[in-house]
Amino acid sequence: MRQTTRLPLLLALVMALTSSPEAAGQPKLIVHRQKWVATWAASAHGPYPSGNASAQPVLDFAFESAEHGAIDQTFRLIVKPDLWGRRIRLRFSNAFGTQRVTFDDVYVGLQGSGGNIVAGTNQPAAFDRGHRTLALAPGASGFSDPIDLRIGATERRLLAGRKLAVSFHVVGATGPMTWHAKALTTSYLTGPHTGSHGADESDGSFPYTTTSWYFLDAIEVEAPEHTSVVVCFGDSITDGTASTLNGDDRWPDVLSRRLHTTYGDRVSVVNAGIGGNQVFAPPTYSPTAPFAGGPSALSRLDRDVLSVSGVTSVIWLEGINDLSSGASAEAVIAGFKEGVRRLRARGLRVIGGTITSSVGATTASGTPENDAKRKTINEFIRTGGLFDGVVDFDAATRDPQTGALKEAFQPNSTTGGAGDRLHPNRAGYHAMGNAIDLGLLVPGRRE
Repeated sequence: MRQTTRLPLLLALVMALTSSPEAAGQPKLIVHRQKWVATWAASAHGPYPSGNASAQPVLDFAFESAEHGAIDQTFRLIVKPDLWGRRIRLRFSNAFGTQRVTFDDVYVGLQGSGGNIVAGTNQPAAFDRGHRTLALAPGASGFSDPIDLRIGATERRLLAGRKLAVSFHVVGATGPMTWHAKALTTSYLTGPHTGSHGADESDGSFPYTTTSWYFLDAIEVEAPEHTSVVVCFGDSITDGTASTLNGDDRWPDVLSRRLHTTYGDRVSVVNAGIGGNQVFAPPTYSPTAPFAGGPSALSRLDRDVLSVSGVTSVIWLEGINDLSSGASAEAVIAGFKEGVRRLRARGLRVIGGTITSSVGATTASGTPENDAKRKTINEFIRTGGLFDGVVDFDAATRDPQTGALKEAFQPNSTTGGAGDRLHPNRAGYHAMGNAIDLGLLVPGRRE
């Protein structure tokens, strides 16, 4: 069947400005040089179902088995770009697969309600200069060709906070699926053996939901060359555990909104948190023997920070999971020193985040011994001179009378209940995001 011509993304919502500046007697528009920058990321941490998903529906009917993965079915992943522009490209990953995975019928459109797509915005993606199929060997990743969204300044203002639906079909069985467990965003799945439905604007063929992302691990946008990119790097408190499902209220989300209010489109924020992640453990990682927290921060530094297009600054908040596993404060500090050395060698600004309190936590982190080690690490972060700046997340969230998280920051925003006294809720994440000095992150620009 011949593919019908589709309207450019958002043409149904916003009419582009067509008058010439010269004809109107206005100054000639200055065109800035462009570069690819990250606008969304989801750090791959292992093969499904290894990991720490939040509010995950039962997936027994969506996937026949973890061993076979997805079989001849379609994913519709919902993602929120931090920065919009005229052209984007998608990156797919088979980082933790054990067999070749083939994707076809990849589409991207503007999410309407649920898994539905705004009429006229769903358009196909291509790979390797026009091919409609992408095949990835185990461990490999690949970008799409640039996708022209034809979005100007007027449209970008209207799109702030909107989400894209990225749909793709997998040919045959994928085997173990590379995923990011803790999306805290609802995405949509067709059933096994149901074929390709990426071109559908309706979500009628997508009966199943998931709160995780699969295979898609980055989106880049073409932006002016002066654009700054901030990578938020860490564990579940960066990943957003206990924040609101579909609420986009992790502390990196709060930071993003503040930065855009101050600097407009000159900055992009991406989240490289993984629930359960540790600074230097496990020493090795294998898809056949996965660790729920994914590869260590030090081992994934190249992939999840240094290879992020346009990265200029990093906020690193981590260490509590190392302490829970028996690590010493000195070992965590040594890990920070190695990581900062590698990041600074690439010219990045590295901001250290103090570790929030785990006093009274229902997890292994909630012991007096771990709290003492946490305080030692935080004192080093504040006064050791290692980092280019410090964000005192601990001071912003801790009750000085009890030493624990403030009571208002403890109830779980997604599942309700008392929470685990380790992960802040929406209110706590807002306090964290508001504690950051924006001037530390955008070189040459202060609030």
